[in-house]
Amino acid sequence: MSLTAGSEQRSLRVLTSTSEHSRVAAHAGGKGANLHALTAAGFRVPDWSVIGLDVFAEFSRDSGLDERLADLFGDGWQDRAGEVAAEAAGLIATAHLGDGVAAAVAAAYREAGGGLVAVRSSGAEEDGAEHSFAGQFDSFLNVRGLDQVTEHVRRCWASAFSERSLHYRAQRGLPAGTGGVAVVLQRMVAAERSGVLFTADPVSGRTDRQVVSSVYGLGEALVSGAVDADTVVLDAADGTTVSAVIGDKRERYGAGAGAGCEVRPVSDEDRGVLSLSPGDLGRLHELGTRVAGHYGVPQDIEWAIADGELWVLQSRPVTALGATADYAAAPAGEERLWDNSNIIESFSGIVSPLTYSFAADTYAKVYESYARALGVGGEQLREVREWTPHLLGYFHGRVYYNLHHWYRMVRLAPLYPLNRRVLEKSLGVAESISDESADALHPFTPRPGVRGRVSRLVRTAVFARRFLTIRRTMETFHRDFYRAYAVFDGVDYEALPGDETYRRFRRLQRDLIEKWGPMQALDATILLSVGMLALLTRRWLPDAPEWFTWAAAAPGADVESAEPARALIALAARARVDDAVRSLLENTPDDAAHQALRDGGHTGFLSDVDAYIAAYGYRSLDELKLEVPDFRQDPTGLFTLLRDALPGAANRPDGDRGGEADAYLDAHLRGPRRRVYELVRRKARAALTDRERLRFCRTRAFGSVKGMLRALGRDLAGAGALDDRDDVFMLRLEEIGGAYEGTVAHTELRELAAMRRRQLTADAALTAPPRFTTRGAPYWSGNLELAGWTSGPAARSGARELRGTPCCPGVVEGLAVVTDAPRAVDGGILVAYRTDPGWVTALPSAAALIIERGSPLTHVAVVAREMGIPTVVQVDNATTEIRTGARLRVDGALGTVTVLDDPAPDDAAPDPGGRP
Repeated sequence: MSLTAGSEQRSLRVLTSTSEHSRVAAHAGGKGANLHALTAAGFRVPDWSVIGLDVFAEFSRDSGLDERLADLFGDGWQDRAGEVAAEAAGLIATAHLGDGVAAAVAAAYREAGGGLVAVRSSGAEEDGAEHSFAGQFDSFLNVRGLDQVTEHVRRCWASAFSERSLHYRAQRGLPAGTGGVAVVLQRMVAAERSGVLFTADPVSGRTDRQVVSSVYGLGEALVSGAVDADTVVLDAADGTTVSAVIGDKRERYGAGAGAGCEVRPVSDEDRGVLSLSPGDLGRLHELGTRVAGHYGVPQDIEWAIADGELWVLQSRPVTALGATADYAAAPAGEERLWDNSNIIESFSGIVSPLTYSFAADTYAKVYESYARALGVGGEQLREVREWTPHLLGYFHGRVYYNLHHWYRMVRLAPLYPLNRRVLEKSLGVAESISDESADALHPFTPRPGVRGRVSRLVRTAVFARRFLTIRRTMETFHRDFYRAYAVFDGVDYEALPGDETYRRFRRLQRDLIEKWGPMQALDATILLSVGMLALLTRRWLPDAPEWFTWAAAAPGADVESAEPARALIALAARARVDDAVRSLLENTPDDAAHQALRDGGHTGFLSDVDAYIAAYGYRSLDELKLEVPDFRQDPTGLFTLLRDALPGAANRPDGDRGGEADAYLDAHLRGPRRRVYELVRRKARAALTDRERLRFCRTRAFGSVKGMLRALGRDLAGAGALDDRDDVFMLRLEEIGGAYEGTVAHTELRELAAMRRRQLTADAALTAPPRFTTRGAPYWSGNLELAGWTSGPAARSGARELRGTPCCPGVVEGLAVVTDAPRAVDGGILVAYRTDPGWVTALPSAAALIIERGSPLTHVAVVAREMGIPTVVQVDNATTEIRTGARLRVDGALGTVTVLDDPAPDDAAPDPGGRP
């Protein structure tokens, strides 16, 4: 908001849950930043606002407090810390507040709901992973009225210079006398019970335990030690109670209310005097699991129960685990950032070692070739080769982007600051890295001086040429691709000797995959053109809805990606009007349907099915996972989709989002600006259309690879190197090559495959975090445990409104269908953790689409826009919080998903999907 102080206009924005992450990180302090993160993640947090560090800085500067504090903290202040603290408090209590700062305090009080509030200090370093500052700053409960709030805000500011705070800083070598604190205002809840939940035992350090302490009423009694708390130790995996300490409640709550303080397993008798019921403990266990998983490190959570609702008041890292902690020392070494955004569309859930190693090898070859295509050579190319083999990571059977390397890749092209932002949007990355971290990432060591400038100019000129000629380059590539593809497709590899199949596989890598590199200029073209379009939208259409840029850039309705969905709809329509065919499809197992059509003499329809398989059989579920047969190898999945499509599309009018974008532009942008906008828009739409065509090529190439590798599995099993042909997928690409090149003994392969199959079975039981950081060797030093890899399903928090990225506008109410596989939902709202291109066949029956992991540029999102299906992507915890049968309201323009009603317990179907 804009506030006036004297003749100067200043912006002293009060920070709230809708404030930008970067501003919160800079000005909200530790408590404020944690509240922002908790609220954004969908946890139930009482209304709050933050009077930021910039407000204190304004107050300090305008009142002359800066100079007086500087004098106080001159040489030798440590010898009289008590006097300095008292004088600082007096100065802050009496300094002129100023109209602007007073207005900011009033606005913060309104944002927190007015009435009864807590006023809490929020230091810049507070509640961090390194320093907790626990108990060093002041907090005040049950404050009412603006005058009282203002007085207590001053007292919080003064607590930054209290004697205890000064001593704390001195002991840890931290500077004193500057900065101040932010102040959190938070609505008070009428707590019936409250307390603290540690998601790791703070005494023993055991991460397989949770510790709950609780009291009746407000939690200050627990913190101050005025009341003996009940303390319950829970098993972190399943929430069962391990032991309990029953606090002596007689002094405050009446004789006989407690049962002493002995530690013992909980009995029915104990439960009668615990302040928490088994249901309360279950909810707290779920909350702790979810919060720890969100932050990736053990948490100290303040909570309260009021009117039956569980509230999160605050969360901070557990900074002082005991000496016997599982991970006593923080991991050291190079930081790596892992994220499964977007990549999960191609490689979902558990992925075989062969699929991962083939994908990693392909990415390495393609992006090294891309660097060469931009003129990178010599020592710089050698440096590029150091990181291109590691663009992907593999953890417990899941594939992740090694995100820092993708920033390096984007920096090969010009306009890095713009392109990296668009990269994050296109990948669906939920959180940007800092500008400082981004600036430190380079594809190779920058050359200094004139030589470096010349190198950058040459690379920019080469990129500009490729940018301007990308359509012509794409046409040449498609012509050459299909000419080469014809050599590999349609070959009966089962009839060839294994070494001949392997030789052809190596040739495919050379002729198809290694020539893909220059085509990555298309991705750079998309980043640049969509980034420019977004920039023009912000500047010339500042009030445009968030979905607008994606609709304006979307390919036209004839986008190639939608062809399989349209063809399947047409096939289902033909079956629907033929009673015999329809009855056969509805009553025959999917794996027997193809033969049943043949046996039943339905040759016309069978011919249509075979034509579909010939044209689109490579476009199937999990089409890039080599271990999953496509429809040409096994048409069972096609008949599953066809049967689901028989009822027909949802009763929903088709939408034209490109038309909506045109209408908005006609109303708000004209003249030269419109012409410039349309020029950039055409470039973005053309690039996205070409990308969909390129994805079809990629899918076809992977289809040929599937046939080759399955034939190699047959050959290795026939030679006795493997027990079963499908065991080939448990090997890595280099091991298969080694078997044919003489660098790996074939006698090693059987046991290796068996071991990996057992490991993947165990890995499937883990809940995988979508994003995490490691240091040093990723599997060592507790990296993955601290990152939130846990066993069992993720816990629900009970959030009623979730937020994501608007993708396609429209408001829909309907019943949720949570699934991990595409299927007809009969006008329901399809909720998925991730999608892949094979999901487009399920879209016609969906009233709306919610995707937890994805971006506005994922394949299904592009097609959903063209089909007019309201869509929200990047909805954190959608498959955790939403149950099949829940009634939802989806607003595709605002990016909100509201749970209107939960399914009745007897009616709720088990969710067939969820997190990997």
